Amino acid sequence: MYTMNGARLIIKLLERQEVELVAGIPGGANLPLYEALAESRRLRHILCRHEQGAGFLAQGIARTTGQVGVCFATSGPGATNILTAIADAYLDSIPVVCITGQVPMSLIGTDAFQEVDIYGMSIPITKHNFLVRSVEELLEVVPRAFALALSGRPGPVLIDVPKDVQSAEISFHQWPEPGRRLETQPADRQQLAAAAEMINRARRPVLCLGGGIIHAEAAEEARAIVERSGIPAVMTLMGLGSMPAGHPQALGMLGMHAARSTNMALQDCDLFIAAGARFDDRATGRIVEFCPAAHVIHMDIDPSEVSKLKPANVSLVGDVRQSLASLLPLLECQERRSWWRQIQVLQEMYPMATPEAVVPEKPYGLILQAAAMLGEGGFVATDVGKHQMWTAQVYPLGRPRQLLTSGGLGTMGFGLPAAIGAALANPGRQVVLFTGDGSLQMNIQELATAVEQQADIKIIVMNNRSLGLVRQQQNLFYRQQFFASDFQIDIDFAAIARGFGMPAYSVPDNGELVGLMARLFSEKGPCLLNIPIDREEEVYPMVPPGAANSIMLGGSHVEKCQA
Repeated sequence: MYTMNGARLIIKLLERQEVELVAGIPGGANLPLYEALAESRRLRHILCRHEQGAGFLAQGIARTTGQVGVCFATSGPGATNILTAIADAYLDSIPVVCITGQVPMSLIGTDAFQEVDIYGMSIPITKHNFLVRSVEELLEVVPRAFALALSGRPGPVLIDVPKDVQSAEISFHQWPEPGRRLETQPADRQQLAAAAEMINRARRPVLCLGGGIIHAEAAEEARAIVERSGIPAVMTLMGLGSMPAGHPQALGMLGMHAARSTNMALQDCDLFIAAGARFDDRATGRIVEFCPAAHVIHMDIDPSEVSKLKPANVSLVGDVRQSLASLLPLLECQERRSWWRQIQVLQEMYPMATPEAVVPEKPYGLILQAAAMLGEGGFVATDVGKHQMWTAQVYPLGRPRQLLTSGGLGTMGFGLPAAIGAALANPGRQVVLFTGDGSLQMNIQELATAVEQQADIKIIVMNNRSLGLVRQQQNLFYRQQFFASDFQIDIDFAAIARGFGMPAYSVPDNGELVGLMARLFSEKGPCLLNIPIDREEEVYPMVPPGAANSIMLGGSHVEKCQA
């Protein structure tokens, strides 16, 4: 017989799920939970400075390990603060379990102090959520939350636990089984045969690898398909790393900031195979003009995504890894020389312009310099802005889960706490964070968390004293009216970081960039390097919002448009 209160039961159930790290902030409504957490010898708590930071830190754990990230928040403002991180996890299919405190059951619905309906608020942005009404429910709810977060298409689950439920006593005889990923049905055999026939007959096929490839641990199977059948592969932002950047059949990212040659090849393809990709507008551009001559094979674990935006000729609903593995022996070995010659012509006509990539002080140059210093074993995190797209364009990503970036929601402030989570979940492996001055200010308080935890993160602030992507759109589409996008003061981020107790440097004040970057990566624990970037440095090529991917601005093709 086991006897304990609800809070201690939650902690024990988390331990049985083999959780090691929990990010959060205590408050009145979850203090019983924290009292129990203090007694745990297996759970390490990461005290964040804002609940949004806790949510993104949990994401950093989940994105790099594939396991569930766990975060705590109190009721009211604590719970509402964490909603953005939950929404971000929902759109990028990241497994997170968020446990919030709530006012006692007797006060729910009375507008009590720090009461909000977080259960209702979180319905549209979670896979599932629970309002726990009795301590007995916890025995089922906690393991089920983990199973839901991991199974099928991964995503966030919220558990709202009233304070009196946390304090209530329970006696029980047997522990429930930990929640695990549930097996999914394999794709239909007839559909697999139809897909194989379509691939074998295609003359100009393209395989698109999305985030689902990484979630399903299917990178090896995807690579085998590509190499056996001679198919070129493109990747969405969330799929980057599923094929090594240097692979001869990898064409890089597609979409808004892709190489022109990649987008133009898609315009000519006769078969588009989407594997774990959801036809996001930033990847496809104007959907009715995307791959206009192509048949579509769509493989996805989520049936609601198939044919949602572009009708599929063949649908493979099921685990993407299983689908690719089943497809492989059905495919003919081909070289597709004519198709590759056509792609080579496009690459020669539209080379990817990376201006001054050999100059360390320029965006592409400093990213490549950092990549050389980090090496292959580290992780790469970005915030959201120009630096994110520059990184996606040129960073030589070599493996799945190497890149952490906010794709679907595009949340500024994601990068710093996510990088901390990645570092803490992967001790001994450095994390480089590319951020901007705008993004860093969104969650700058988490510098304290990084120092307190001695997270081995190297923060590179690409400081253009503006909201860079907003400014770029104003430059191109809004008559160069730079309103509310330029910052009027020059912030000393190095001084701020040092105020938190972190070693920090600025360029050019402290010397030459390459030497400072070497110092950055040689420091033990967190360190920051602030690098000024010209506001006029833009991200090209660029598909105008709402336009077809065949319409790209950049280099000699730059035009000013009026929205």
